[in-house]
Amino acid sequence: MEENKVLKVACVGTGVIGSSWAVNFALKGYPVNVYDVKEELFELAKKRINESLEYLAKNEVIKYEEISEITDRISYFTSIEETVKDVQFIQESGPENYDIKRNILAQIEKYAPADTIYSSSTSGLLITEIAKFAQHPERCVGGHPYNPPHLIPLVEITKGEKTAEEFVQKAKAFYLAVGKEPVVLQKEALGFIANRLQQGLFREAANLVMNGVCTVEDVDKATTFGPGIRWGIMGPALIFDLGGGEGGIKETFDHMGPSINLWLKDMADFKEYPEGFSDFIQQGVNEELKNRPVELGNNRESLRQYRDDMLIGLLKLHKKL
Repeated sequence: MEENKVLKVACVGTGVIGSSWAVNFALKGYPVNVYDVKEELFELAKKRINESLEYLAKNEVIKYEEISEITDRISYFTSIEETVKDVQFIQESGPENYDIKRNILAQIEKYAPADTIYSSSTSGLLITEIAKFAQHPERCVGGHPYNPPHLIPLVEITKGEKTAEEFVQKAKAFYLAVGKEPVVLQKEALGFIANRLQQGLFREAANLVMNGVCTVEDVDKATTFGPGIRWGIMGPALIFDLGGGEGGIKETFDHMGPSINLWLKDMADFKEYPEGFSDFIQQGVNEELKNRPVELGNNRESLRQYRDDMLIGLLKLHKKL
């Protein structure tokens, strides 16, 4: 493959993530081969793709007349050979299971050129394990998006023990070309960066609610209208740097350190969510939804719509749409 030259992309898997990736790549002008095991699965994929594009047109990200031009770039196959034989980048979005992903990769390796980049959308599995039996583990990376991939810019690139640095850099260059903000993990870590940060916050949120300090709704409001609204602008290190004035982040921690250390001693450090937690937290979310006005989302469908509307506005401010 000519260095950093991707001419055609394959999306293996047509679920929520795979369909969204197809939108992302086609939006950026790439022909996209989409694969799944049964033709009937394409009906739902096409529905998701068209709904996503119509939503982008409604929000003036694209024009309505561009939709057919974009969808014409997407082709559908039930043959792995036809899907990958002439592509330079493969985005695999199969189930989150080592055996299934290894099987998909084995099929891909029968037909894809040896220098085609294989990138898995895994949310937290290790590429070393996914590519354990691969013929070309050097070209295997993780490319974890945040949902929905066609809107949220983040992609976390992970490398396995046998991944070649040249393929990491080629993957990074391609993701930049399709409007992503790639971050590269320098060593493997289950859950990667963003999901670990998310779970660290949510563990403490769960601890506060379970100990009767506040409600689920209080946690969401405190996050949304406190740190969350700032994190939508820049990351926590930069926020802390601003908080220290001329002294920067060093001043923040020199000044607040003794107090922060007291908080840390009192914060959650459990390694597993307690039994019954999923029922407990669902009840809290149900109560929170009852208190939300419909225009802000008070059920899963209207909440998703509100989330995406807000994402569009924020991404436009970030010059990402």
